Amino acid sequence: MASLLSSLFGNHSDINNLDYDSFKKMLEEDKNSILIDVRTFGENKSLRIPNAIQIDIHKPNFLDQIEKLDRSKSYFIYCHSGGRSRSACKQMKDMGFEKVYNLKGGISSWHGETEQG
Repeated sequence: MASLLSSLFGNHSDINNLDYDSFKKMLEEDKNSILIDVRTFGENKSLRIPNAIQIDIHKPNFLDQIEKLDRSKSYFIYCHSGGRSRSACKQMKDMGFEKVYNLKGGISSWHGETEQG
């Protein structure tokens, strides 16, 4: 039964889900870190964490864009509430990325600096 549920909903136990404090601390300390917003262009434009690159998980070219990234870097991923970013982390892990971190709760849980536009 567990394997059936895992195949239907995905096994996210290997995903590093970090709370705000841990996510922010690791992002700031890791000099090889890249911050990725997997939300839509409109969501990103209305509110985002500074220095994030936007790669929409719902775009058909999402995996092509991810494939071009340097696997030696650390990736800190966020969305609105943590679901899409968790899915993106899972896909990246499946593609061979080792240092992938999800912001648990997404930008909704972010207490740091944000920007618009």
